[in-house]
Amino acid sequence: MPGETAEPSPHSPPSPSGLLVYDGDCGFCTATVRWAERRLSDGYRIVSSQQADLDALGLTDEDVARSAWWIDPDGTHSDEHRCIAKALRAMSAPWPVLGRVLTLRPVSPLARRLYRLVADNRSRIRWPGTSPTCSR
Repeated sequence: MPGETAEPSPHSPPSPSGLLVYDGDCGFCTATVRWAERRLSDGYRIVSSQQADLDALGLTDEDVARSAWWIDPDGTHSDEHRCIAKALRAMSAPWPVLGRVLTLRPVSPLARRLYRLVADNRSRIRWPGTSPTCSR
């Protein structure tokens, strides 16, 4: 129809605003992304690693098994807590403040450890309304 734009392919490079890549097989990850989708500003894209063209994004299977990824329009890759910080900074208030705090010197090492703790144990986290398909 006139005036409509096609949805971008999940295999395409990042949007002009940024791209969040997550594990679509993980119930906890999927629930978290659903929460983020409702808060992200327009122009940002989210794609599961299972649907993404990892080669085109400069990621490997090992990369996406280990972490969620934020890819800026200039191609800069951010993983672990830095990915979460970038996503939070792309949301409406009050979340950008938390995104900035996660990258501050005294907080950043703790945020990284917390991210690793959650990521390494995500298969054990049962989130209401999601299937426990994560086997990592």
